[in-house]
Amino acid sequence: MTASVYSALASRLQAFTGETYKLHVGDTWMEPAVGCRMEDLHVDEYPGMHRYASIKGRPDLVTAICERYVSRTGLATSPSEVLIGAGATGALASVVRAIMAPGKEVLLLAPYWPLVSGIVTSFYGKPVPVPFFGEVTTPQQAVAAVAAKANSNTVALYLNTPSNPTGKVLPRPILEALVGWARKAGVWLLADEVYEDYVYEGEHVYTRPLAPERTFSIHSFSKAYGMAGNRCGYVIGPANAIAQVQKASTYTFYSTPTAAQIAGVRALGPAGDAWVAAAKNRYAEVGREVAKRLGVAAPQGCTFVFLDIADTLKRRGQTLMAFLEGCADIGLLVAPGPSFGPYPTHIRVCFTSEPPEVTLRGVDKLRALLG
Repeated sequence: MTASVYSALASRLQAFTGETYKLHVGDTWMEPAVGCRMEDLHVDEYPGMHRYASIKGRPDLVTAICERYVSRTGLATSPSEVLIGAGATGALASVVRAIMAPGKEVLLLAPYWPLVSGIVTSFYGKPVPVPFFGEVTTPQQAVAAVAAKANSNTVALYLNTPSNPTGKVLPRPILEALVGWARKAGVWLLADEVYEDYVYEGEHVYTRPLAPERTFSIHSFSKAYGMAGNRCGYVIGPANAIAQVQKASTYTFYSTPTAAQIAGVRALGPAGDAWVAAAKNRYAEVGREVAKRLGVAAPQGCTFVFLDIADTLKRRGQTLMAFLEGCADIGLLVAPGPSFGPYPTHIRVCFTSEPPEVTLRGVDKLRALLG
């Protein structure tokens, strides 16, 4: 396992004296909605807000999540099917810990979110990349791609839509084909849907309504509402399986920060909805401009563009690391492709981690380096 999944060069920026462009980590420059920030919470209104919350999660947050999920999907969802986690990362890690045994394998539709590979490895499993985004265009190809990598040790299929890092959205026919394959193969579905609110082209299709008996649906307040520092996310899945996942979470993070859960309840109201609508418009606008300047397709969703710089590396006679070092020397950080799977000549750019004007200045510097 690597110590840094996004950039091992961040320390080089400490000696840089000019403007910096930290486009390597998926975050937002926007603060949460007014009324949903930590400064808006007071002990007088929420006695005990600095004490432990329930291991499962605050009942008011769990109830609000159930109501939101039913309104979006039409699928009946009960509190017994929900677990609040220390970020979507903590929730997903608890799921993997609950279903994993040494030597078992998880198929990862690639390129994939980097932390999932390390999570599987942490619990003595084997992450298996499945080249997918940018290569699979039909339901038949989708099934063939995962079937080619599956074997008797396969316990789960991880999919992320909208996709970090590619910005692509899985269309319904392909998702339905993958779900059908998983049901026949008898494997779990790990549906990472943390960017569900940020689809700019097409529609977000929820996985769990297609196979509720085998789907763990992962969601995030970090990505949805600009609350990455709060460490609050959640997983929805079969009640009997969630009971086992809760055992795993108890012995890792125990419970999710209480104040973060209170902020989450507020975010699921009108203030959060308005914030998401505004953020979606701003993200889409800057994402299109970044893609235009870098000469790649505009993202369908998410907050990233993923590009192959093989031609630049070949022309310069450089390795990817040498190129990234050159970026860091001018105050620019982007994420290396190998963090996302077998992509030795790719880079990922986050277009929401800095204010738009700063992001675009950083992208122009990257553009110049790419020639």
